[in-house]
Amino acid sequence: MKRSNQPVFWVLFGAGGMLSALLGAALVFVTGIAAPLHWLPTRTMGYEGVLAFCRNGAGKAFVFAVISLFLWHGAHRIYHSLHDLGLHTGMVAKAACYGLAAAATILAAATLLQLGF
Repeated sequence: MKRSNQPVFWVLFGAGGMLSALLGAALVFVTGIAAPLHWLPTRTMGYEGVLAFCRNGAGKAFVFAVISLFLWHGAHRIYHSLHDLGLHTGMVAKAACYGLAAAATILAAATLLQLGF
């Protein structure tokens, strides 16, 4: 029997979906509404505050988890939406969707590591 790599993508999809359901709306509210309207203290969402958060180990882990899992969730959803629309492109679509998610995940990790600790 041929082994499939689908369970890996389904786990990343499920984790990204759960994270986006739990935190997505709150992140949109905080970064897209509350911070621009100055409902939060300036030091909280200012450049120095966000940079300090991203330099902390736990902050790095949180930012990396949010970015990478949202990317993998979106890639999996796009891939299966193409299939639902009748575009059976096979390995080309799979490589494009998951390859972009993998590349952006590596880019996010490299960027976060460049910030230092």
